[in-house]
Amino acid sequence: MATPATAQRHEILCDRIASLQVTAGDDWLSLPVTTLRGGEPIKVSFDDLTHEYHRYTYRLEHCDADWEVSKELFESDYIEGFAEGLTIDDCQESVNTNQLYTHYSFTIPNSNCRLKMSGNYRLTVYDETEGDQPVLSACFMVSEERMDLGISATTNTDRGNNNRWQQLALTLNYGGLKVTNPQEQLRTVVLQNGSWNTAIFNPSPQYVTANGLRWEHSPELIFPGGNEYRKFETLDVNHTTMGLERMGWDGERFHAYVFPDEPRPNYVYDESTKGSFLIRNSDNLENDRASDYLWVHFTLETNPSTNPIYLYGDWTCQRLLPQYRMEYDQRDQRYHAAVLLKQGYYSYTYMEQLPDGTLRYLPSEGNFHETENTYQVLIYYRAPGERADRLVAYQQFRFHQGEP
Repeated sequence: MATPATAQRHEILCDRIASLQVTAGDDWLSLPVTTLRGGEPIKVSFDDLTHEYHRYTYRLEHCDADWEVSKELFESDYIEGFAEGLTIDDCQESVNTNQLYTHYSFTIPNSNCRLKMSGNYRLTVYDETEGDQPVLSACFMVSEERMDLGISATTNTDRGNNNRWQQLALTLNYGGLKVTNPQEQLRTVVLQNGSWNTAIFNPSPQYVTANGLRWEHSPELIFPGGNEYRKFETLDVNHTTMGLERMGWDGERFHAYVFPDEPRPNYVYDESTKGSFLIRNSDNLENDRASDYLWVHFTLETNPSTNPIYLYGDWTCQRLLPQYRMEYDQRDQRYHAAVLLKQGYYSYTYMEQLPDGTLRYLPSEGNFHETENTYQVLIYYRAPGERADRLVAYQQFRFHQGEP
């Protein structure tokens, strides 16, 4: 399955837009996946960094497993109500913040649209005030849970025992759905920590039966353990909180300085959230509109590389953009970056982009089999005669430290 390099990830298309977050219900720790009937609503929120009113509308499109728009479907096949031109009415101006902004939010389903079909969905927000310019796109998934999926993991891998790797084993039961040609009818996607950049698409099963598939000792399902993600909190614009070395004010902006990130040659357990973020402040009140923006300064101590190094997490939309690239300073022989972020909790790691475009964990971050990683598996299905891919199974599995 050829998958567009960035099709699955959120994208901010306008400099005014910040803090895009898409969740199933209030679960900010997981992929935005809900179930077709009775599942948590998909929540979408973002900030416009002004107090000017903009009339934002959104459009929903169903996508196949490869995140291309399902061109053979009519809107009425997957939406009850309207799929486009839907106005975002819930907007609140920031209160007592140095950075003025307006917070927008909405949920799906709502009184104007309800989803009728499982699968992948792309949502695009347009600024009607400025000639229907797209300002962001976001992705989420809807599962109907028709097949039974099991996941297990081991550090005793086909690349060695208890060194740097973790290997998955999967079992899939068709659950009554008719599968006569699994290679044509099924699509499998395996993610580590929700990262689409390092996703495995359609790993070949080792066993095919009349009722399902099994992946055992699959070389395609061996992942580097990596290391625990780093984290910090910017709960108070005047005082340091977790992970911060100092705070500052330059007369116009607040600044937060994260402790320099040093190489990690040994594994040390530190519970983190694998790139997730949560907007909040020290009072934990009016988080959406009373939390301010700060310039957050990152410093990385590692040997200079000819390959670009990026900050990486859900809050970067898993995108390798100039504002997230670490720049090497010859004077202090360290990497630096500064990013404008809303107050809250942030988890992150560093990724290195290789010449062929692939990503890997930065070697100085460490790579250990004990690392707690979260794996997600999605199974897509298209029955004979159907015109689009349905998401019929989804599971998330957390590999805990110390498990064999």
